[in-house]
Amino acid sequence: MPAHDIAHVEMYTRDKAATADYFVSAMGFTRVADCVEVDRSSVLLRQGDLHLVVTSGPGVWKFLDRHGDGIATIALTCDDVAATHDAAVAAGARSVGTPNGSPVVTGFGDVTHPLLPVTARSAPYLPPGRRWTAAPEASARPEGPIRLLDHVAVCVEGGSLDRHADFYQDAFGFTRFSSEYVAVGGQAMDSLVVRSASERVIFTLVAPDPAKEPGQLDAFLQRNAGEGVQHLAFLVDDIIPAVRACRDRGVEFLSTPDTYYEMLADRLTGLNEEIAGLRDAQVLADSDEWGYLLQLFTRSPYERNTLFFELIQRQGSRGFGSANIRALYEAVERDRLTAS
Repeated sequence: MPAHDIAHVEMYTRDKAATADYFVSAMGFTRVADCVEVDRSSVLLRQGDLHLVVTSGPGVWKFLDRHGDGIATIALTCDDVAATHDAAVAAGARSVGTPNGSPVVTGFGDVTHPLLPVTARSAPYLPPGRRWTAAPEASARPEGPIRLLDHVAVCVEGGSLDRHADFYQDAFGFTRFSSEYVAVGGQAMDSLVVRSASERVIFTLVAPDPAKEPGQLDAFLQRNAGEGVQHLAFLVDDIIPAVRACRDRGVEFLSTPDTYYEMLADRLTGLNEEIAGLRDAQVLADSDEWGYLLQLFTRSPYERNTLFFELIQRQGSRGFGSANIRALYEAVERDRLTAS
């Protein structure tokens, strides 16, 4: 089982203060520690079991010039760091040295994977190889609604899903879990979910169908100057109050038409009593053979309109809202056309 967990996710941004404030003030994260280096400075944020590093400075300008604000690294814990590094390189990754004392390999686009031993993930967690200074509010702030990082959605080039899935299988021991094809008008998207044997590292790979008309995923690839993280999905225990709290603090969510909830009553008869609350909060619902899930997606708060976020509540469901993939695609498409 080469890859166990996501130790932390690191975002590069031009405005560290504003970006960190969005996560703290609007989404309930806690500022844990700060780090100042020669060419960059970082803040470590935590909520539940999720650790997010926000970094800015001259050392990350090359990434920012190309992609804008976005996820640059996804650190993975491994059984055997050296063996996983070698397997990743053999699978086609490029080794990019040990910038913080741990080996780093390329993943998709310009996103890299620092490789850490499983023991590095023990609490209290601080990304290794940096001089962190504890933030005074680290222990005083109440816990927010987010429990952990449910999955990472990755937008890749059309026709490349199998290649990326094979890479993560050979490099990190991932397996294919599910796939989905959605056609909306003349556009279409393909998706493939891969996950670690521990089921704690899950990537939802999405790609445009190159045989169809250009759509929102093509637009993402253009704005992002290539492949990258499309959204991070945050697992919560009770999504409706979490959505309301985030909305009250300034988070903008994609809108859901009333017709969605009219059809939902027929599609999910077991949720009839909850539909009014879901409609009021604009939350999407879906079910699979294991149970049901509730989810809602934010608008991107960033200038290039690339990275956005998802809140998701699982009641037994192990899937990714197959019926909602179309609803999400249509909602993003409406938002894109309105903004253009």
